[in-house]
Amino acid sequence: MARITIYGIPNCDTTKKAMSWLNKRKISFSFHDYKTAGISKAKLDEWIGKAGLETIFNKRSTTWKELTAAEQAMASGRAGAIKLMIMHTSIIKRPIIESGNHLLVGYNEENYIKYLKQ
Repeated sequence: MARITIYGIPNCDTTKKAMSWLNKRKISFSFHDYKTAGISKAKLDEWIGKAGLETIFNKRSTTWKELTAAEQAMASGRAGAIKLMIMHTSIIKRPIIESGNHLLVGYNEENYIKYLKQ
């Protein structure tokens, strides 16, 4: 089985729900906490390449809504959006799960069943 890593923040309900789902099925994983470990430009670039900027960048988040108009304007391009996500990790959609070549974004039980079985 591929190594599974969940990226998120520990107080996020959706991240907690995903970890609970995995724990109930005794599927091992590692957790990467954006708040303490940050996230690299290379990792964000990789994810955007796989899933698209619109999928990775969460414009419905409270953090996004609290940004100034100038900061929000940075998100119009890939490079600016990556800078914003590094500065404000809460803007990254959660959770993001890496399992082998699969990138699962958000909580989707059907995809979890399909790609995370052990």
